[in-house]
Amino acid sequence: MLSRRRDARIVALQALFEIDMVGHDPETVLMHRFEEKPLSKRHAQYARHLVQGVLANLKEIDSLISKYAPARPVNQLSCIDRNILRIGLYEMIYVPQTPIRAAINEAVELAKSFGSDNSYRFVNGVLGAVYDNERSLIMSHRKKKVRREK
Repeated sequence: MLSRRRDARIVALQALFEIDMVGHDPETVLMHRFEEKPLSKRHAQYARHLVQGVLANLKEIDSLISKYAPARPVNQLSCIDRNILRIGLYEMIYVPQTPIRAAINEAVELAKSFGSDNSYRFVNGVLGAVYDNERSLIMSHRKKKVRREK
């Protein structure tokens, strides 16, 4: 199951990268990604959920990136690192079904696979700092999400 969910994260990362770089329509981008990398219905829904969730919460997510990586403005980060952080933060904050440490670990794995040599350290540092310093924010969003789903 982990590898399939990781595949969904990879598709979401590729989609967010394209949306970020050239501004294509998210749904069109996802359709193309699913044609190139077929996923089960469940995992395609998860990839779509990640993309839509990141885009819907972009302002808050980017604000956290700015706060915990102040030496690197969000718009000056590599597109890959920026979107890996966005996915990691989205899962940490808004996806209570994903354990927080798993969200961090999966983001680090994406950074190892797709980022530069030091990306994984940077991603781990930023996500770790958010986890250490923003637990009340994270837990309040996770609790709201669980209550809404019941």
